[in-house]
Formats: sequence, structure tokens, C-alpha cells
Amino acid sequence: MLAAGLVTFREGLEAALIVGIVLSYLVKIGQAHHTRTAWLGVIAAIAASILAAVGLQFIGMSLEEPYEQIFEGSMMLLAVLILTWMIFWMRYQGRYMKRDLEHQVQATLSQNMSWGIFALTFVAVFREGIETALFLSASAFATDATATLIGSLIGLALAVGVGYAIYAMSMRLDVKRFFDVTSILLLFFAAGLFAHAVHEFQEIGWLPFLTQQAWDLSAVLPNNSTVGSILRALVGYNDSPSVLEVVAYVFYWVVILVGIRWWTHRLSLNLTARQANA
Repeated sequence: MLAAGLVTFREGLEAALIVGIVLSYLVKIGQAHHTRTAWLGVIAAIAASILAAVGLQFIGMSLEEPYEQIFEGSMMLLAVLILTWMIFWMRYQGRYMKRDLEHQVQATLSQNMSWGIFALTFVAVFREGIETALFLSASAFATDATATLIGSLIGLALAVGVGYAIYAMSMRLDVKRFFDVTSILLLFFAAGLFAHAVHEFQEIGWLPFLTQQAWDLSAVLPNNSTVGSILRALVGYNDSPSVLEVVAYVFYWVVILVGIRWWTHRLSLNLTARQANA
């Protein structure tokens, strides 16, 4: 539930920020009559995202072994890849999001493309929505579908509330710090999904090595206990993982730490280049 709430809150708030930027800019440049078209794009994107989430769950539940494990494991790996890339992308592109969106709105209106505003908000929100649908489907496969649904609804409600407060009530939010903190939490979530995907593929014999049990904590902290369930949802805890699952979990973090170092160096070079050209 917590992982689903966190993912939905972060993605929902990002979508709310995008919508808020577009609507605020339309009002600022005297084009408020286009806000209805923008909202139609938002509503259509939400509906399409819900259909995608329902479709993924339906496919997953209708499959039988070994196709069920193949599908679930593949969805988890895809979610890990997109989630990880999204975190790195936001660290670079997030600071320019407002400027880029305003330029897109201005370019669309300059070509008298009123439905371009619909497309702009639809694509922006649907991108967040499809990412959320994928993450929640992977989370539901790894943990509990009901808890995932409840957590996602709570996270979405919080995102809508905070997004409204930021743009309608002038509530201040350190967006950069918010995304930095949630990025760390989501990396733990992604590491757990990666290890769980390995578990799915081991079940069907695709990874028939290092299958011996690394440890057994089922008597101390079982997966179905309250604490165990929370840890399983947030960090991918497993009371009795295979050696390969542990290796996969550690491997993911090694790749991430190396990637963060490389990405930080790249950002500093880009910032220096921008300042030199300014």
C-alpha cells in the first residue's frame, strides 16, 4: 500500500504540476478560453491510463503458468527500467520543465492549433498515467492487489490536493527536495521489483542457478506479518530469498550508485556549458 501510494503521489503530483503550469500560463497570456480544451486533454489522459491499468491486470490474471510468471516478471523489469530512467531524467529535465511547457503552449497557440493544447495536456498527463499504471501493475503482482488499489487512491487524492493547493492557494513546496527524497524511496522500490522479477523467472526455470536459499527469516519476520508486508512493498523484502535474488538486489544498487556518479558529473558539465554560453 505504501509503495503504491508513494508512486501514485509522486506521479500524480508531477502531472498536477504540469497541468498547473499550462493553465497558469494560458491565463497569464490572456488565453484562458483554452483552459477547457486543456482540461479535456487531462480527462482523456486519465481515462486512457485507467484503461491501461485495468488491461494490464486483466492480462496478468488471465494467464496460466508459466506465461503468468513470464508476463509478471517482464512487467516488473519494464517498470524497473522506466522508473529508474524517470528518476534520472527528472534530475536533469525537472528544472527546465516550466520553461519548456510554456514554450510548447506558445508555439501551439502561435499556429492557431487550439486542439494542440488538448494534445499537449493529454500527452503530458498520459505519460505520467501510463508510468503509474505500469508501476501499480508490477506492485500488485509482487504484493497485494487490494492494498495496491487502496494505496494508489490515497496517493492520487493527496497529489490532487497538494497540486490544487500549490496553484490555487499559493502553497509553497520545495519541488526539487520533494523529488530528491521520493527518488531515493522509489529506487528502493525498484530494487525490490528487480529482485522479485528474478524470483519469477527462477520459478519457471529461466534462471536455474544460484537457486539455493540465502537465509530464512520466516520464523522471525515473515512476509505476511505487518512489518514484513510493509518492508516487502517498500524495499522488496523477502524472508527467504534465493542467492540470485540477493545478488540481483545488490547488483541493482551498484549500477545505480555508479550511474548517479556519472549522471552528476554530466549535469555539472552541462551546467558549466550553459553558464559559459549565457
